Amino acid sequence: MKQYRCNVCGYTYDPAKGDPNNGVQPGTSFESISADWACPLCGVDKEEFVEEK
Repeated sequence: MKQYRCNVCGYTYDPAKGDPNNGVQPGTSFESISADWACPLCGVDKEEFVEEK
């Protein structure tokens, strides 16, 4: 699964790890995360993330 990086703070969402502290279980693809999910470090919207190359 692809990783996505926050354009604001540089946090990388890794689907293998998920974001359990914010209700996203390991193994959850970025596309499957709820639209109201926000970056756990800086709080920006999911729309501010870009696919890692």
